[in-house]
Order: sequence, then C-alpha cells, then structure tokens
Amino acid sequence: MSEARNEENGSAGTAAYVDRIVAAALGFAEMASIALGDRLGWYRALAGAGDAGLTPDELAQRSNTQPRYAKEWLEQQAVAGLLTAVLDAEPLGGPSYRFALPAGAAAVLVDEDSLEYTAPVARMLVTAVGHFPDLLQAYRDGGGVAWSELGDDGRESQAELNKPWFDQRLGAALAASAELHAILSRPGARIMDVGAGFGWSTLALADAYPGAEVVGVDIDEPSIRRARENAGERGSSGRVSFALADAGDMAAPGSCDAVFIFEALHDMPFPVRVLSAIRNFIKPDGAVVVMDEAVADTFAPAGDEVERLMYGYSLLVCLPDSLSTPGSVGTGTPMRQATLERYAVEAGFSRVERLPIEDFSVFRFYRLHV
Repeated sequence: MSEARNEENGSAGTAAYVDRIVAAALGFAEMASIALGDRLGWYRALAGAGDAGLTPDELAQRSNTQPRYAKEWLEQQAVAGLLTAVLDAEPLGGPSYRFALPAGAAAVLVDEDSLEYTAPVARMLVTAVGHFPDLLQAYRDGGGVAWSELGDDGRESQAELNKPWFDQRLGAALAASAELHAILSRPGARIMDVGAGFGWSTLALADAYPGAEVVGVDIDEPSIRRARENAGERGSSGRVSFALADAGDMAAPGSCDAVFIFEALHDMPFPVRVLSAIRNFIKPDGAVVVMDEAVADTFAPAGDEVERLMYGYSLLVCLPDSLSTPGSVGTGTPMRQATLERYAVEAGFSRVERLPIEDFSVFRFYRLHV
C-alpha cells in the first residue's frame, strides 16, 4: 500500500510539474506575441480603431504588414484572451471576425504615458533571448553580453518602462522625505544623475527642482545622444545637461548637493568604485540616493512575482551585462539591502537608510549617509 501511495503521489507530482512547464511555455509564447504586436504597431492600430476593431486585412493595411501573418496573430491573441473577436460575416469560405482591444488594454500595451504601460517588458525579454547563443557561451566561459549588444530595443524598452513613473511620480516621491526635499530645494543646488540613460529621470529632477543645476551622466553614447534629444524636445536644454563620461571624472570634491543612481547600481561591474567616487564629490551635508529593485531582504525559495521577474532579468540581461567587464563583482538584478549596505560601507558611507517611498513601480529608494 505504501509503495502504491508513493507511486500515486509521484505521478501527481509529475503531472503538476508538467502543468507548470506548459504554463511557462504558454507565457513565453504569448510574451513573444506581445513583442510582435508592439514592434509591428499592431496594438496601436487596434487602439486607433476603437471598439469597431479591425479585420486582418484592415490591420495589415494600416500597419504595412502581411495579411496572412496578421490573421494568425489576431486569432492567437483572441485565443489567448488578449483581444476580443466579434463575428463580422459568414461568407462561403467560413466565418470572418473583427478584432479589438478589450477595455483597459490600451493603457498596458499602447499608452506610453500610462503607469500601467508594460509592453516594453516583452520587448526587453525577447531581445535578450535573441542573444541566446551568446548567453550560453557566457555561462560556459564566464564572460558576458554587454548592454550595448542589446541595441536600441534594449535601451528603448528600459527607458519606456520607467519614463511615466519618473514623469508623474518622482517629484512627489522625493518630497515625501522632508530632509531630502530640503537639500534638493537649495538655491543653485547641483544634482547629478549617474547612469541617466535616455534622461527621463534627469528631466524629472529638473522639473521637480527648477532652481537646481542638473546633469545626467552615462557611459553609453547612444543613450546620451537620445537624452539630449529628449531634453531639446521638452524645451529643457537650458536647465539640464548630459555628459558622456564616467561619473568619477565629472565633479570636484565636495561639489554636489545630491547624487542619484536610478536602477543602475546593480548593473555596474565595480559599484564600490562608483560609490567611492560619489562619496568624494558629495558635500558633507548632501544626499546620495539609490533607487533599485524592491526585492526581498533575503533569498528564499518560492519568491513572489517581483522576485521571480528580477531573477529573470538577471539571468538574461543584468548579470551578463555586468560580467561582460573583466573583474566585475557580478551583483545581479536582485541586489538586496544587505549587499547595498556592504558596498556603501566599503565606499566610505556611514549607513544606508530606506526612504519612506512606497508604491513606486517595483522600486525601492535608499539614502546613503556620509
């Protein structure tokens, strides 16, 4: 009886594990289909059609794509529950349908100003998987896949995910800390944004604190070029500046009132070196703020969705990027508070404070005290 029961339990466990893998396969395939719809402009075309929806031929015509592919994608999206399908006609060749975005979907898939805009997640992950042979080689020999190798799809998806949060929530989030807000509000305050990317965080800082001098710094030339373009389009070129440089070469000792690192420290191959440079040029009464992933304080099996997503990013993007530099410490995306505290102390800071900023996407804010 005991052997039979164990066999039955094992069979049930195997079936459950198969279900888990099938569910993951469905998620992977549907994520790739979302990336297709995003990059081909199909979701935007559907959003433009409103409740009336589009036929495959209409979608193909509006997006300059092929009707047969459009038909297959529309049907797949409807089967997956990502689109609605309404019977349009029943010609001799069989029924035809019109397809539309359901209520609320445009905010997630199309509206780049929406806090719920998450289509770039699909683009980022599919772009990373496109480098699968390089990832395999890196995992074998200890090398990596640099951020620059992901190209514009990687850069743009990262920037688009964070932009609405910076635009709409950053100023209020920083004002939640009275002491930090006072520092940033100093007349003529000098603020540096390290790892500025496309500059959305830099521009948000300048909007929130118009009396400050704000400079964004990054080592990625295409990102800095786009940041300057974004500043020009917003009419902010006179209030902010962007530099293609290592932050450690950008400031004299004791010259900055505040320094920010937004979702970038865990990618850096030598975080202590960066923090040591910042420790040198921050004023004694200044503020250093690191925004990074809101992961659990310690590793534990069966983590929540944030933990699972960050490990996914780490496997495919962040850790390979960091390890593409020889000698990197290889932090990885799930940078826990204890790790940040260790880096900060090694760099000469006295302590790390978790700031009272909640519900800011999947991020957490820390202040490093001199």
